[in-house]
Amino acid sequence: MQFTESHRLRERAHALIPGGAHTYAKGDDQYPEQAPGFLSHGRGCRVWDVDGNEFIEYGMGLRAVTLGHAYPPVLEAVTAALTHGVNFTRPTPIEVEAAEALLDLVAPGRDWMVKFAKNGSDVTTAAVRLARAVTGRDVVAVCADQPFFSTDDWFIGATAMSAGIPKPVQALTVKFRYNDLDSVREVLQEQSVAALVMEVEGVTPPAPGFLEGVRRLCDQYGTVLIFDEMITGFRWHARGAAYLYGVTPDLAAFGKGLGNGFSVAALVGRRDLMERGGLRTDQERVFLLSTTHGAETHALAAALAVIRTYQHEPVVEHLYRQGERLAEGVRAAAAAHGVSDYVGVMSRPCNLIYYTRDADGQPSQPFRTLFLQELLARGVLAPSFVISYAHTDEDVDRTVAAVDEALAVYARALSDGVERYLRGRPVRPVFRPYN
Repeated sequence: MQFTESHRLRERAHALIPGGAHTYAKGDDQYPEQAPGFLSHGRGCRVWDVDGNEFIEYGMGLRAVTLGHAYPPVLEAVTAALTHGVNFTRPTPIEVEAAEALLDLVAPGRDWMVKFAKNGSDVTTAAVRLARAVTGRDVVAVCADQPFFSTDDWFIGATAMSAGIPKPVQALTVKFRYNDLDSVREVLQEQSVAALVMEVEGVTPPAPGFLEGVRRLCDQYGTVLIFDEMITGFRWHARGAAYLYGVTPDLAAFGKGLGNGFSVAALVGRRDLMERGGLRTDQERVFLLSTTHGAETHALAAALAVIRTYQHEPVVEHLYRQGERLAEGVRAAAAAHGVSDYVGVMSRPCNLIYYTRDADGQPSQPFRTLFLQELLARGVLAPSFVISYAHTDEDVDRTVAAVDEALAVYARALSDGVERYLRGRPVRPVFRPYN
């Protein structure tokens, strides 16, 4: 496989764009040196790079593309909206239609409201601001075991990449542990917490009673419970992971799969809270969300097409079925090569990620790089094994075959040393203070 054009573009990109990409998770430091640097187009679960190489893709736009690239019903809805213009001086009817459709899907029977925006950071930050306003408190508690909630200061200040965030702001975010109800209780007892922010489920499923316990503790201490459904929404269940587990937050943030790659996100939540950002309140107003592009008609048309697809087609069922087939294939290949203790898959079948460990059983970025490298050489682009509605049985079978061959190399590297098989430097974590 040749990456001549990708290498040429990379030099131009790094001269113009800090890091060479506009999203850290898509940066060069996240992939082997012998990898497609720039993708030109995609269809279904296939993508092509600027050198003409074809790959079966997983991860699907950082989990934003659940139906597949260039999914025809979404493109048709977007195209129709584009012909009428996309941004106006007053609201458009599709804003009401999209609001009704989303609330009917994710909050049936609840007295909830919604505000649309363009990305997840917008809506999670709006939720935090609203929680601070209604509680009169400043501190925010976030789950330490979950990787990302926002690009804004309240969250980035709590990461290893906190340069530029004032120390007083950093001090306003505290952490608790997932599946550790005592740590939640301790944080809420010791701090006056405005909001508790967490994903319903990440890699590890909730322990029995954990989510219910979090809900009770937030009620007890007057803390606003915010669920980040960016990943779990439209993947765990059409209505989100909170619905699946029967625990209701005060506010919830949706995005990613809501637009199948188009930029649309939503903050949904209790009317009595959300109205603080509206015109029907006699309490102090909250600047909740106000974005120039937040209600662009084509993005809301994409969201409506996605919602209708989920209502009429077995999308989530397909994600689970194909994810389980892939998980079984990866586990079988790992067992066949004697590396089950070193490579494997985690999380739900609809959202598979993999782990890579060294000969001592420790998490290893060099071995992750090797696995990525060997999959890419066999036509699979897999920063994770996150499946889409477009992945067919044939795609999964081809992926398992690629995994089988890659693990043969992995097994040799465990014995001989990974450096012998790596072509270039290892990948690096996004959140690190220095390069």
